[in-house]
Amino acid sequence: MKALEAAKVVVRERFLECDAALLAGSVVRGEETSTSDLDIVIFDSKVASSFRESFYAGEWPVEVFVHHWSSYREFFESDCERGQPSMPRMVAEGQILKWDDRLEIVKNEAVDLLKEGPAPWSEETLLLKRYFLTDALDDFVGCTDRGEALFIASKLAEQTSEFHLRMSGQWSGASKWMARSLRSYDATFAERLIQCFDHFYKYGEKEGVVELVDEVLHPYGGRLFEGFSIGKKKRR
Repeated sequence: MKALEAAKVVVRERFLECDAALLAGSVVRGEETSTSDLDIVIFDSKVASSFRESFYAGEWPVEVFVHHWSSYREFFESDCERGQPSMPRMVAEGQILKWDDRLEIVKNEAVDLLKEGPAPWSEETLLLKRYFLTDALDDFVGCTDRGEALFIASKLAEQTSEFHLRMSGQWSGASKWMARSLRSYDATFAERLIQCFDHFYKYGEKEGVVELVDEVLHPYGGRLFEGFSIGKKKRR
């Protein structure tokens, strides 16, 4: 059964009394793979609180995100605060499975949030991000254990990507969405980052990664260690 048809069956058989429903995710973007699932957003004024559940519908893995008409805002806000607008994106791109007039308002909210972009990092947050990116880079440079270096590199790739995106006023992401966010905003940078880390994974050579991270940090003061402090209080 095709994705849209399968999603309509799920709503009809499991959420018949809901007010509205949307099909989101890779299947509506034309990016589905052999392991893609159905992401379904449900709005139901009768549920006491938001919840999420997973199950199979025939051959389709299904993830359902259930909200009432005010609880979704908490998820919009928390997603936007961390710079990863998962819920707004699902609602904005979602294909209608069941309509309710209130859904238009919610979809417009999601679209507006995505267009607005994330709030700029505060000066304190920028210092924190510079410090932790510096820390990961120093660990990477000094590491001589292959296994440890692989884990550090993974962390470093994510932190570098987030830093580049957020300092450019762009949404970031997690896992595959980080790569998608980078490619959408700056395809040239995304390709360079991927090539640098891929080269390290293949040959163990770190120079390209180190050079790239330093370039990302440079406009904001470079690496940060000396003088960094957090939580320190003056003596009375």
